[in-house]
Amino acid sequence: MKKMQKMSLMLLIMMFIISACGNSGDNKKAEGEVTKKDDKVKLTVWHNFAGDDLRAKAVRSLIEKFQQDNPNIELDAQAIPPDGYRQRLSTVAAGNELPDLFFVYAGSHSAELYKAGLLQPITELADQNPDWKAKFLPGAFDPYQFEEGQIYTAPMGMSATSFLYYNTAIFEQYKVKVPTTWDELMTAIKVFNDNKMTPIALGNKAPWVAQSTIIGAIGERVTGTEWFKNASAQKGAKFTDPEFIDTLGYFKQLVDNNAFQEGANSIDNTQAEQYFIQGKAAMMISGAWSLTNLAASASEEQMKDIDVTVLPSIPGGKGDANSITGGAGAGLALSKRTEGATKEAALKLIYAVSGPDAQKAIAESNSMVMYDTDIDQSKVSSLYYKAFNLVKKTNITPVYDAYLSAESGEVINNGLQEIMTGGTLESVAQKLQDAQARAVTP
Repeated sequence: MKKMQKMSLMLLIMMFIISACGNSGDNKKAEGEVTKKDDKVKLTVWHNFAGDDLRAKAVRSLIEKFQQDNPNIELDAQAIPPDGYRQRLSTVAAGNELPDLFFVYAGSHSAELYKAGLLQPITELADQNPDWKAKFLPGAFDPYQFEEGQIYTAPMGMSATSFLYYNTAIFEQYKVKVPTTWDELMTAIKVFNDNKMTPIALGNKAPWVAQSTIIGAIGERVTGTEWFKNASAQKGAKFTDPEFIDTLGYFKQLVDNNAFQEGANSIDNTQAEQYFIQGKAAMMISGAWSLTNLAASASEEQMKDIDVTVLPSIPGGKGDANSITGGAGAGLALSKRTEGATKEAALKLIYAVSGPDAQKAIAESNSMVMYDTDIDQSKVSSLYYKAFNLVKKTNITPVYDAYLSAESGEVINNGLQEIMTGGTLESVAQKLQDAQARAVTP
């Protein structure tokens, strides 16, 4: 009897062990499922490709494709309109609450984020893809190399900000020569005004427009790049120097001679583009973004009359007349706080929106890129192709707000609006000098 009880007890223990092992396996499986589910990487990204232009659509499409191709990544992508983007990013940066990835501009914008210790390099991505890195055009990484041997973003485009767009039909109608000198430009402005035609469309409601598209190009022709960089660094040059007063003076000449339509400070850049493409203005000074905007909104009939060139030379100028302001475009930067699997996902997304296929897609959205890519001419507008070839024959010189501090950038932006409403050159120059001195002086 005892033997039977002992055997029954042993059998019960064995059944308990088997059951426990089975439950253990089930638990491990369940734990594995939970782990797998919890391993879904969450990645946040902010960008400003919120519009309906072809470039914005192309980039959003690249982000959407990335999301489809990577179901294990839970992507929170926010498209923020450009006019409010910098301010919103600055607000979260102040609280050290930046998203994992965020769109940054070359120059002071990204440099100040780096100085605040909010960025980390993406050098490992470039090292892992040497063929991709090698095909970027010379100078593409320069604005994003804040320390030797480290890259902090890969530009998704080329910033070309001061094309002179002109309507060939209007020039022919009034028998006006396309200006190559300042005197020829002033003559053209007079003829167009005499015939009730707006000479130059400008939408400066967001005051960066006049600064980005006009004053840097004029400044290059008057002072040259070296003087501007010295003034920005506050080394041997100041914005109260006669050269810069002259630069502002040429802008004031445009204002005083009614080069722009009435109310230019109350309409935005998109409205100015439409004003121009509808044949209400003979010229427009704008950046490469207008190539994509016009391609998206204008008819073939409207586009056939539009050509593009550089701003005219200025007599006695020290700079390069055959130039366009611009440089490396913006790109996605990586937050210093992003680590582990999220960082790997972030680097993967950077490559998805700035790798070889992405550069080609962006270029074929009628947007300039700083990347050696083949372009299918049938996929781009004739105007883009003209601008693409023009850039090959010209030099790229600095945009002012790429070198000025954020405060100084606001000062010159608002200062140009002041000049357009009667402000003095000296007052604007002094405020700019004071702001930049504060930014540079330790």
